[in-house]
Amino acid sequence: MRIAGIVIRRAVNADCERVIDLVSSVLAEFQLPFYPDSKDADLKDIEGSYILTGGVFEVIEDSQGHLLGTYGLFPLSEKTCELRKMYFMPEIRGLGLGKEVLERAVEHAHRLGFKEIVLETISVLKRAIYLYTRFGFLPARMDHPNARVDVKYILELSVSDTH
Repeated sequence: MRIAGIVIRRAVNADCERVIDLVSSVLAEFQLPFYPDSKDADLKDIEGSYILTGGVFEVIEDSQGHLLGTYGLFPLSEKTCELRKMYFMPEIRGLGLGKEVLERAVEHAHRLGFKEIVLETISVLKRAIYLYTRFGFLPARMDHPNARVDVKYILELSVSDTH
């Protein structure tokens, strides 16, 4: 980690409650719904939903262990994973962590053998979309827009992908 006092580590199920609190808090900040029994049910069993299915879920903490952010790579198929739950607390936004976390996610996806990363987000999250598109994510067809997602992006991974 390039920012002093910040640690990124693999999440375990002992983190679930704190992750749920962070994700629901960030969603509420943007007046977006939290769906504990459907879209966000994966957070009740991070290890089963992400790690044991061949994906990744990591948490970002400060030196005192306070949770500051999250992200996950959820396998959709042998070649495609979905970037999910990339949320940061307000105090760490704008520090360059987004780019660093995306670089980490791409490295994980490469190592796990994925050929593409997809993500769905909502157009009100303009800073996030700016980050994704600057990183190389391209708009894709959105199949099922709803109250939480209305745009989709895809990043084709190549052997030489380095950002």
